[in-house]
Amino acid sequence: MRKMIAAVALSVMAAGFAASASAETLTVGVYPANPPWEVKQPDGSFEGFEVDLVNAIAEKLGVDVDYQDTGFQALFAATNSGRIDMAISSITITNDRLQNQDFTQGYYDADLALGLKEGTGAATLADLEGKDVGVLSASTGDKWAREYGEQYKIGAIRGYDTNTQMLLDAQNGRVAAVVTDLPGMLFAFKEMKGMTTGETISTGDRYAIMLAKDSPWTQKASDAITELKEEGFLAQIHEKWFGVPPMEGTSTVTVLDIPTAE
Repeated sequence: MRKMIAAVALSVMAAGFAASASAETLTVGVYPANPPWEVKQPDGSFEGFEVDLVNAIAEKLGVDVDYQDTGFQALFAATNSGRIDMAISSITITNDRLQNQDFTQGYYDADLALGLKEGTGAATLADLEGKDVGVLSASTGDKWAREYGEQYKIGAIRGYDTNTQMLLDAQNGRVAAVVTDLPGMLFAFKEMKGMTTGETISTGDRYAIMLAKDSPWTQKASDAITELKEEGFLAQIHEKWFGVPPMEGTSTVTVLDIPTAE
């Protein structure tokens, strides 16, 4: 009898191990220095608004998550090649990107803004004339600066691989201003002394999770986001990371369709 019970117990344990081993793993590319969206911790783990979101999506889908430390520009090739299943890093949905990538529904309305050292630099778009401007390479701030550089007579556009170095160069006066996402700057400037935001550049842009074109995860992840919006989870993490609840009608609380290319 004891042998039979032991055999049954071993069988159950083996089945459990097999189920665990067969659980799917979602490989997620993440730019590691992008607070409050994602930040790599000393122990190698990640935390941030989008990390909380992906962890909640994975829980709903019954999968594990493997975060891959990836440079921002490399995220696009990594999804296309299949090296990662999806990418997060405050990535804006654009029609150009939709030609080659999938996106879930948006979950954050993002505007650009000028960031500068207090009392100096370029606080308005008119102040950019003849001034050097910093941007995160391949970002929407980079795209905006190159599209409108001639109109505002920008001196030089300097591309950076990291937000940290870009903002430090603005703080040290190496560039007159940076053009980048407003929420990230608001979070960073809580700690960076003497820095402020200037004129806001309204874009109508939204952040979303990026995936390979026709990815099997696109609909699943977007459906999970719908549930998380309806349950109030997105509103909770917005207040957690930004200190205020999201405004009514924004994509953080409004269920949206999956975007398609025009």
